[in-house]
Amino acid sequence: MKRQFFRYVFQNVAGMIGVSVYILADTYFISVCAGADGITVLNLVLPIFGVIFAIGAMLGVGAATRYSIGKAQGQKEVDFYFTQTIMWDIIFSIPFVLLGVFVPEYVLKFMGADANIMALGREYVRIVMIAAPLFMINHVFTDFTRNDHAPGIAMIGSIAGSLFNIIFDYLLMFPAGLGLKGAALATIFSPVVTSLICCIHLFGKKNQVGFRWMLPSVHQFTAYCGTGISAFVGEMSAAVTTTIFNMLILDIAGNVGVAAYGVVANLSLVAMAIFNGISQGAQPLLSQSFGYGRQKEVSLLLRLGLLVSFIVEIVIIGVIWKYTDGLVAIFNSEGNEALLYYAHDGLRLYFLGYLFAGINIFLVGYYAATARVKQAFLASILRGALAIAVCAIVMAKLWGMQGVWLSFLGAEIITVVSIVFMNN
Repeated sequence: MKRQFFRYVFQNVAGMIGVSVYILADTYFISVCAGADGITVLNLVLPIFGVIFAIGAMLGVGAATRYSIGKAQGQKEVDFYFTQTIMWDIIFSIPFVLLGVFVPEYVLKFMGADANIMALGREYVRIVMIAAPLFMINHVFTDFTRNDHAPGIAMIGSIAGSLFNIIFDYLLMFPAGLGLKGAALATIFSPVVTSLICCIHLFGKKNQVGFRWMLPSVHQFTAYCGTGISAFVGEMSAAVTTTIFNMLILDIAGNVGVAAYGVVANLSLVAMAIFNGISQGAQPLLSQSFGYGRQKEVSLLLRLGLLVSFIVEIVIIGVIWKYTDGLVAIFNSEGNEALLYYAHDGLRLYFLGYLFAGINIFLVGYYAATARVKQAFLASILRGALAIAVCAIVMAKLWGMQGVWLSFLGAEIITVVSIVFMNN
């Protein structure tokens, strides 16, 4: 079981890092192409990505978790889960597509953009929002592939999609001269590549996932939401945090402050991807052991997950503190002194939150994987929305930018204390 745990976690973390690396590549190429304003556009768009990914993750992870538990318990209705999830993804993507087609500039305005930023980012937002179904459905392919005992294929798919994005980011932005529009086009084809590679398993001889069709079921939808809530809030927390931080920072430090937060947020996505990878990598094994009633295996997986999360937390914080200015310089092609000033403190203070964030993410995933929906929901909504919102607003009032950066740490401390009380 230990060997299987480390194999699943490694393959899933590798895949998740692959996804986050292409976001970093986006940030780098956009910083070269459009400077601090380009990073500001990207950071204002990150919450939109967050909402799209959150819905896709909730449905994909939720349905795939139910699939694993149901398969272990011999349930027949699991053959409907894959196609049901795709249909719900399409339904939920419609509002994003309509906003992208008709009013992309108002989406940016709502996120706090001024006229300059709206003009620069309009086409980027339009393309990304029209492609919402691709991002959401990608979760179905990767999550079901992973839960059908093929995490290696899911990992290869994620990495291949990221490499495609990075290569075409460069080709479309610079040789083709499309700028931010080119970055958006490269980004939307990345999930297509990943999904196609997952089809190697899903349409292969070892596949056990059923493809039976039925009309969308509200009962199935609510079941997916229950088990997928931790994945939803895990993704949604980034969107909520980014939106609140953008609004607060715009008021304190303007567009340069938001650009600095863009550097912090994008590097944070890599750390978050690693911890989500650990949690989601352990999920199929936890759900399967729980479904078979093997409590000793569940306890072993819980201990391993917490230990690995803690070790990774320490390593990540050490790297950030040692290489702070070098990491900022990668995304500061203009040598903007104000951006460096804000981002230096931001990286060091914000990443202190990862002393607790990795453990919190794993515990929330553990609750969801073992069908403890109430605990998963309460812990998820606390760390992903309530605690971070309260901490950011209050601490920004008290200590300005330093309060904003430290609010992530405050929220994660509140969450871990609350989880301890929930289990007593």
